[in-house]
Amino acid sequence: MIQAARIINEQKATVIVEHLAYDPLDESYSTDIFTKAKSPEDFSKAYEVKRHVYDYVFTDSTNERNFVQELDTSTEVVVYAKLPRSFFIPTPVGDYNPDWAIAFQEGAVKHVYFVAETKGSMSSMDLRKIEECKIVCARKFFVKITSDQVKYDVVDSYSKLMELVK
Repeated sequence: MIQAARIINEQKATVIVEHLAYDPLDESYSTDIFTKAKSPEDFSKAYEVKRHVYDYVFTDSTNERNFVQELDTSTEVVVYAKLPRSFFIPTPVGDYNPDWAIAFQEGAVKHVYFVAETKGSMSSMDLRKIEECKIVCARKFFVKITSDQVKYDVVDSYSKLMELVK
């Protein structure tokens, strides 16, 4: 019975995500999401950076750390931020928090602003179903609220990011 209930709930979520639509509101996030007091972090996990909105970035994985190292030394990147957990997109399968907001040098790339989700693998076989559903919702969300200058996508490396923006 538990297995049957789980399968039914998964199918319901899939149908909801397929027919999901986002509508823009007049609400916005204030810049204080970047300056609110944060819980104490273990600085042994921090990476000192120059182009981030903070002096240090706390990464969740080796893949993210490698990504940050390349963002921080890229001549095309003006500034970037690891998005705080308080910034999220509501989805039918739970809140979704993209990883990065990146601003590029205007004229150097086709998308000046980029919101990225970093994953260790680009294979959908390696992503959990719930993650896949949240990413589908995020794609719909960003299509609805952004212009041609803003792009959202999933990348596994800085080189993949540059393929998408050049």
